[in-house]
Amino acid sequence: MSLLSSLPFRVGKFLITPLSRKESGDQFTASLSVRSGQGSQSLDKVYKFKPTFASPEGALMYAAAQGRYWLINPQSLA
Repeated sequence: MSLLSSLPFRVGKFLITPLSRKESGDQFTASLSVRSGQGSQSLDKVYKFKPTFASPEGALMYAAAQGRYWLINPQSLA
C-alpha cells in the first residue's frame, strides 16, 4: 500500500480520514475519522486502534485499511 492510499477519501456521504499520533517512545497509534453531513448537521466519529507502529506511515496505512474494510462491513467498528 502506498502513502497515497492513506490520504483522506470520500465515499458517498462519508469522508474517511486516516490519522496517526505519536505515543510514548517511538511508537505511533492509528485512528480513523468517519465524517458525514455538512455544517451544523455534521457528525464525526473517531476510532482509535490498539496496535502500535514503528512509523507514522505504518499507522496511517493501517487506519486507511480499516476505513476501507468499514465501508464493506460497517459493523466492524460498531
